[in-house]
Amino acid sequence: GNNYLSLAEVDKGVRDILKCDHLFNAKPVMLRAFNAVKDTAPAHTPHSDDYVTRSEFRLLLVALRQMFELWVMFEIIDTGDDRRIDLGEFTKASEQLKAWGVKIDDPEATFKEVDKNGGGQILFNEFVDWAMKKGLDLEDDDD
Repeated sequence: GNNYLSLAEVDKGVRDILKCDHLFNAKPVMLRAFNAVKDTAPAHTPHSDDYVTRSEFRLLLVALRQMFELWVMFEIIDTGDDRRIDLGEFTKASEQLKAWGVKIDDPEATFKEVDKNGGGQILFNEFVDWAMKKGLDLEDDDD
């Protein structure tokens, strides 16, 4: 190889090496993890910031694991399976969110805080930003 991983190669690796359709179908997870690490190491070529380099690979694995954990939480809350969380779903998830480490006193206010673009739905990226700030942790994962 050329010591660079493209997003397509990460996607292919999840499918062919991990052989897990659930993870392979979680495209927002791979995109978020890839973009989080692709330019963390100093650039060695004009294009290296567009790829994950060998020195960033371990960070990619950590980011994938973290994003997959957040994806599981997101899917649990998203009972409509439309890759969006509405206010009703968020409100119903208050006890679950408490188990993951955040107590919600005012679900509507917190929903508006998470819904950064004001679209009336929480998207995965918005959820990730909020969840990471709050330190959400899936209670039954394999830390």
